[in-house]
Amino acid sequence: MQTFIVLLRGINVGGHNKLPMKDLVPLLKSNHYQDISTYIQTGNIVLSAKHNPEQDIKKLITLNFGFTPSVFVISVSDFSTAVTNNPYQNFDGKLVHLYFCQAPIQLNLEKTQKWQSSTESYHIADNVFYLHAPDGIGRSKLVANIESCLGQAGTGRNLNTINKITMMLEDNK
Repeated sequence: MQTFIVLLRGINVGGHNKLPMKDLVPLLKSNHYQDISTYIQTGNIVLSAKHNPEQDIKKLITLNFGFTPSVFVISVSDFSTAVTNNPYQNFDGKLVHLYFCQAPIQLNLEKTQKWQSSTESYHIADNVFYLHAPDGIGRSKLVANIESCLGQAGTGRNLNTINKITMMLEDNK
């Protein structure tokens, strides 16, 4: 068995794509996943599986909840590297966001410069986009247009959530 971090994108937002973790966990257990931990209702899961669970989890959610979310599966090694590479670790956790993508990021600099505010800074390492947004992300034009800048879908988590997932991994050992 291998441990994976599973990040679900676009669930439980604005009353759409409802997926209570209390309903998902027993479903995962009945499909032979083990050591399952979740954090808040936005789709942060740590679990053990024999193989990458991306397609299986998509199928389970589609069949049981009626929609197909984007599912980002990250190995413990890749997640640890992403945490280590974060240049904004010492900033307020709600003002730092990590956006995970499926493939290495080929940033559209023209769009990024168009939308980036003077206070925002970013860093890219492979398939992770790190953003420090000291004014928050609620009104950030860069965040509102992030996928057009990244050139692909991604899912973001603030540093507080990343730190909680790190603690979940420690508990899972």
